[in-house]
Amino acid sequence: MSYLVALPEFLNSAAADLAGIGSGLSAANAAAALPTTAVVAAAEDEVSAAIASLFSGRGQAFQALSAQAAAFHTQFVQALGGAESAYTATEAASASPLQTVVQDAQSLTVFSPVKDLTGRPLVGDGANGTAGSGQAGGDGGWIYGNGGNGGSGAPGQAGGAGGSAFLFGNGGQGGAGGVGTTGATGNAATSTNGVGGGNGGVGGVGGNGGLLLGNGGVGGIGGAGGQGGAGGPGTAGFVNGTGGAQGGNGGNGGAGGHAEGLAALLGGHAGANGNGGGGGNGGAGGQGGAGFTGTGATGGNGGGGGTGGAGGLGGSAGGTGAIAGAAGNGGAGGNGGGGGDDIDQAVGGGFTAGNGGNGGNGGTGITGGNGGDGGAGGSALAGYTGGAYAVGGGGGGGGAGGNSTGGGTGGTGGHGGDGGEAQSSGGGTVVEGNGGDGGGGGGAAGIAGGPGGAGGGGGAVNNGSVTGIQNGGDGGNGAGTGGGLHSVGGEVDEAAGGAVAAGGGGGGGGGLTVGTAGSGGNGGSASITGAGTGVGGEGGAPDSVGQPGLTSASGGTPTAGHGGGSQGQGGGGGGGGAATDFAGSAAGGNGGQGG
Repeated sequence: MSYLVALPEFLNSAAADLAGIGSGLSAANAAAALPTTAVVAAAEDEVSAAIASLFSGRGQAFQALSAQAAAFHTQFVQALGGAESAYTATEAASASPLQTVVQDAQSLTVFSPVKDLTGRPLVGDGANGTAGSGQAGGDGGWIYGNGGNGGSGAPGQAGGAGGSAFLFGNGGQGGAGGVGTTGATGNAATSTNGVGGGNGGVGGVGGNGGLLLGNGGVGGIGGAGGQGGAGGPGTAGFVNGTGGAQGGNGGNGGAGGHAEGLAALLGGHAGANGNGGGGGNGGAGGQGGAGFTGTGATGGNGGGGGTGGAGGLGGSAGGTGAIAGAAGNGGAGGNGGGGGDDIDQAVGGGFTAGNGGNGGNGGTGITGGNGGDGGAGGSALAGYTGGAYAVGGGGGGGGAGGNSTGGGTGGTGGHGGDGGEAQSSGGGTVVEGNGGDGGGGGGAAGIAGGPGGAGGGGGAVNNGSVTGIQNGGDGGNGAGTGGGLHSVGGEVDEAAGGAVAAGGGGGGGGGLTVGTAGSGGNGGSASITGAGTGVGGEGGAPDSVGQPGLTSASGGTPTAGHGGGSQGQGGGGGGGGAATDFAGSAAGGNGGQGG
């Protein structure tokens, strides 16, 4: 007695293949018909004509046979397609009576007390838990039946456990933990930080397999942690942005179900453990508000940027073979607000612009958040007459990059803000704001950290008087553990006699923990059109060579500037340049201190 198993999808595929073969044969026969059925005689004699007629007849006979074969091929393909349809209809017709038999057996009065008393039927699968409810899956029948799958958890809640089989059947899969909720945004007006993201829910435990035959269910996946809320942005008038909140932690993965009893002895498999959910990312710090603009008074300072929130921790693995969830990244620090300008045309007095706000620090996480940039200093404009002084606002410092908690890089330090510009049409002292220091790069666990932020450029000086002292602002110093980009120091222009100080050197590059130091920034310059001296701006500890001074007249003594920092610790800052057109000395300034 032979046994035959036919799959409808295989029959359908075979019919399609045969139809393609038939199309190819028909095309080949059509191409060969003309040259084989009408052979031209080689000459006009009777022998040549007889030979041509013979071959033409053979070709015509072959074409007739091919037509019959094509018809048979088409009929065979149609029969195969019909068989596929018949098998499909037969399977559908057979499934319904079998389901009816099982339902009738479960609904027998003699069996109903069993389900009512124990919560599981004699035969049948357990019900699946509702999605988003964390409901456990129902247990399979006492004799035969698979456990139902657990429902996924509500936001931040655990997933439901998978149902278990008893004698014959597999355990149900544990439900996935719910994703953590996103934190609310902070409010600078009430000094409220962002709200932390919610934790992810724990994955459900897989159900156990049957005692005689069956495998354990797979453990549920832990839910991902929620995103931390962003800090609120500051409003104008020295209002700091508020800090971002920490991201929620990922939920732990659920444990896999066990193979039980005789099934375990006969090779039944335990269910795989669920993976942990990923931690949520920290929220970004709020931006600092801009300072007010003053008229005849000091301009307001810019608000500081908020600190970025820390990334949430990844969930633990459910057991052997499962993967723990990745921790979240730290949030970026907010940028500092710009300092307010001080604009006045009155006689006398002193005018000071507001300082830029500091950038917020980056949050910690698997990858540290970047520090926020410092705000630019405000500009000061003194009156036309009298000895009014003008002081530009200092640039805000860049925020430090967040540290890596392991496996990632530290965040990049924020750039220092540029110093503010100062102008005076009278004979008063004009002092430019210094550029803010670059923020330090975040450290990392076991590997090189992030680059230091750029030092801010010193402000430019413009004074129409022949008297007074003009100081260019110093470039900020870079800091951190990696080489950073750096800004140029300020420039000083003096129309006639008087002491003139060149702008400071740019910030030095941060050095790597291992290897070559980063490049330094460019120094400031000074130019003199009358008698006097030109001196480069202040810098850090010398180590690498800076830019030389310049001279275009007799008596000048140019001096090279100096760099800052050491190899492997911090990059050298660029030297401050100096120039003179008449007698005097010109000394290059020192570079900014390396990070």
